[in-house]
Amino acid sequence: MKRPKIILAFSGGLDTTFCALWLKNEVGAEVVTATVDTGGFTKKELAAIKAGSKALGASAHYELDGRDEVFARFIVPLIQGNILRGRVYPLSVAAERVLQAELVAKLAVKLGAEGVCHGSTGAGNDQIRFDGVFQAVAPKLKVHTPVRDLGWSRAQETEYLAKHGVKVAPKTEAYSVNAGLWGTTVGGGETHDPWIEVPDAAYPGESGSIKGTKDLVIGFEKGIPVSLDGKAMSGAALVHAVGELGRSYGLGRGVHMGDTILGIKGRIGFEASGPLILIAAHSELEKLVLTRWQSFWKNHIADFYGQMLHEGLYFDPVMRDIEALITSSQQTVTGQARVRLRSGRFDVTGVKSPYSLVSAGASYGETSKLWTGAEAAGFAKLHALPMTLARQARLKAEMTEGNGLTPVGIGRKP
Repeated sequence: MKRPKIILAFSGGLDTTFCALWLKNEVGAEVVTATVDTGGFTKKELAAIKAGSKALGASAHYELDGRDEVFARFIVPLIQGNILRGRVYPLSVAAERVLQAELVAKLAVKLGAEGVCHGSTGAGNDQIRFDGVFQAVAPKLKVHTPVRDLGWSRAQETEYLAKHGVKVAPKTEAYSVNAGLWGTTVGGGETHDPWIEVPDAAYPGESGSIKGTKDLVIGFEKGIPVSLDGKAMSGAALVHAVGELGRSYGLGRGVHMGDTILGIKGRIGFEASGPLILIAAHSELEKLVLTRWQSFWKNHIADFYGQMLHEGLYFDPVMRDIEALITSSQQTVTGQARVRLRSGRFDVTGVKSPYSLVSAGASYGETSKLWTGAEAAGFAKLHALPMTLARQARLKAEMTEGNGLTPVGIGRKP
């Protein structure tokens, strides 16, 4: 009997390592592993993942480079939209999961596989993202989810692997770490209790080794970061460079508490200095060139875009409509933003643009060349007129109330 071919989205972590062994031993499948690099792996790590796949008995392993694509299709709208979930978290995982699932599904179709597999649990957001994209991109493929189906803990997975001679690092057992171009997230351990601080030990690597200050100048063209300190760079390389600099100053770590797709509360630790710096720089440059209502509606709709991406609904047509609006709003968001890094904090210290709305005559200060004092006084009077008339009407109503006559629709004085 021919073994079913299953393409496993493989990161080399505990869950996907377990899936590879389980599919091979318990399902009797031919396992093909696929790792989509969206900026979270070093060459050494990719080599270790490939070696791990071979050791687990996979028939083949594929490395899919998604760094440029994740920047162009996902990170650009997040920067242009100034999107931070809960006002703090830059959607590090959601920015990459859709592309990872999409590329794995397309590979499965190309290889004529019977199904695909992901290592998500039944509690988190990733299961919804993977399932949704697999369904949208390759609806005929069977989706295998051993971790979710079994409902095992990380300790149980570790025990199963150990029985079959596969060992995992203690930290891998304690935490679920997702690293990518748009930031690193940490789940498990202390993140499950909203009162307990996520320790530095939960994060990979060191942070905050550099003291003093450093100025960065980030260049934007139509809302897209294109240069760092005057040097043109590809989007993925620029995000990585800014992230590494920010991390060296101890920037970018935080905790996000929010609503999961399934409706319960979820909490993660994150480290994302690059996204936070780039969004802050872009946001400040936008203030210089966009009108009030451009900013209001673009940011309002961008928040909804972030929610849809968070929930894995990237392929809903409304997302292309919103992207069209965001792109249109960025036509004058060209210029530079200067950012000062210092230990534990950063500030956007200046912005400039050829499309600046702060011209010589429109500067904000004691005098303006665009109107006279008398015109300003007239504007102030007309601006306050609706408020003035409403207040006079309310005072009149309150006086009427004293006579026992309350006009319909007029409330009492607070």
